[in-house]
Amino acid sequence: MSVRAIVLAAGRGTRMKSPLPKVVHEAAGRPLVAWVLDAVAGLDPAETVVVVGYGADRVREVLPPGAAVAEQTEQLGTGHAVMVALDQMGPVSGDTVVVVPGDSPLFRASTLAALLEGHRGADATLLTARVPDPAGYGRVLRDGDRVIGIVEEGDADPHQRAIDEIAVSTYAFDGDALVGALGEIGRDNRQGEYYLTDAIGIIAAGGTVHAVAAAEPEEVLGVNSHDQLAAAAAVLRRRINLGWMQAGVWMQDPERTYVDAGVHLAPGARIFADTHLVGDTSVEEGAEVGPGVYAADTRIRAGARMWYSVSRGADIGPGAQVGPYASLREGTVLLERSKAGTFVETKKTTVGKGSKVPHLSYMGDATIGEDTNIGAGTITCNYDGHRKHQTVIGDRVFIGSDTMLVAPLSIGDDAVTGAGSTITKDVEPGALAVERSTQKQLPGYAARRARKSRHEDGE
Repeated sequence: MSVRAIVLAAGRGTRMKSPLPKVVHEAAGRPLVAWVLDAVAGLDPAETVVVVGYGADRVREVLPPGAAVAEQTEQLGTGHAVMVALDQMGPVSGDTVVVVPGDSPLFRASTLAALLEGHRGADATLLTARVPDPAGYGRVLRDGDRVIGIVEEGDADPHQRAIDEIAVSTYAFDGDALVGALGEIGRDNRQGEYYLTDAIGIIAAGGTVHAVAAAEPEEVLGVNSHDQLAAAAAVLRRRINLGWMQAGVWMQDPERTYVDAGVHLAPGARIFADTHLVGDTSVEEGAEVGPGVYAADTRIRAGARMWYSVSRGADIGPGAQVGPYASLREGTVLLERSKAGTFVETKKTTVGKGSKVPHLSYMGDATIGEDTNIGAGTITCNYDGHRKHQTVIGDRVFIGSDTMLVAPLSIGDDAVTGAGSTITKDVEPGALAVERSTQKQLPGYAARRARKSRHEDGE
């Protein structure tokens, strides 16, 4: 017997009020449907088909390479979606078909495994939960302990709506029983759709239906609105943070720490509050990140320190310091023990070992050697209005405060630039480059200016 899986991802999600298909919305850095596919993969299915419909091309973009897709061109309900998937799968006789919604990112693989275990000897098995507020979900109908069907909320009477046991659109079916039931369901309901829930009642009339209760009710809750999306993301973040802390990562305040699923943290890393680590970001042992950091696709090496700063596509070397209030843009490389300090912006720039850009500077398209100091207010003038140009600064260079470095430009080792200079020509090693007009002084200027002002005011 093989397990075949169907993931229902065709709905629009009208309550999201978004142009994006619902399952494409992200929680903790991943689309909702990606979380579901991970849980399904834990069953090691022989085949998985994702049913797409609204925004089909956009959904395909977030699916893993090679994912099997069946398109429901007309959304006629969940039962119809399963029919579309089965048409692509081919015969399922003798197999178990697992059906899960693509908008339930909190599923664990262990829960789906429990569903399969509870399915032994049954024609159909549904996953259920008891919740204090069942609004929006189909209610499980029982005759004593025996499951006899499911009624959708829109078709339920007041007595049925009071039932607190809900069906969460997750099932295991005997393949033959599923195909037979789908052939009998109709569209005589308020939505005019083929409900997959009706298949449970049909199977129950002549076969065996089991129910497996989810161990954690919050795990089975789907996402139909932005408030539910935020709630699901919070659960995922708690799981992620707990996993990292159990692996040896220190977090000052896990409830105010946002770590996406694709991030890697080494044991011994220290994460302070209000830190956002997203995309392909990694933090090595002994690095301290935060408070107040946003780092995307960034490498933060061992012993580095970053706080109150933003980094996108940077590589922060061992023992390097960033911030406060620094902005590292794509292509920034800070080598060992270097610094990008207060109100510093860098882009496509390498800062060499032990070199410092302490404050109030912009370094773009630049290469800075070792043990060099960039004075406050220094700017690489890298753009001429048409193209970018490179600035190369050697080792042990001292760039005076408020220096404009007009690229393309090369400054040799051990050179010095005078504060307030605009450097437009290459500077040879060991030289002092100064570009200033001669300072003039006009004695008595303040008194003359005051007399002129009084005269103009008519005094």
